[in-house]
Amino acid sequence: MNIILKNEADLAGMRVAGRLAAQVLEMLAEHVRPGVTTEHLDQLAHQFILEHDAIPAPLNYHGYPKSICTSVNHQVCHGIPSAKKLKNGDIVNIDVTVIKAGYHGDTSMMFCVGDKTPPYARRLCDVARECLWLGIEQVKPGNTLYDVA
Repeated sequence: MNIILKNEADLAGMRVAGRLAAQVLEMLAEHVRPGVTTEHLDQLAHQFILEHDAIPAPLNYHGYPKSICTSVNHQVCHGIPSAKKLKNGDIVNIDVTVIKAGYHGDTSMMFCVGDKTPPYARRLCDVARECLWLGIEQVKPGNTLYDVA
């Protein structure tokens, strides 16, 4: 397999796309609360992405019907946003992928909904975030994907 090296312009484009994906999550964080539907979160994300001259990458990818993925509680990944309301104590993973100027930005985050999330679920969210940062620390010249994972 050939590795395609990126130039400074490519890296800058990737950073812009990644930053936008992170901004979508930051914006959505304010709306993750009991009584909100994941469909509403999807609509907010869709509008935000379009307002930033980008494309929600999941939308219509192999028939996927939404702009983000939302996985609630025991759902592992790539859940489809729906009219079901989030409940106090739920955990939800929101996965955002954008295409900006031809570059993909992809990120996700676990959220605790409300103030009644069980300790084991809160710990899952905390450990997931800790693993994220440990992986990011390994992203440096000379390291491979296996070092990050």
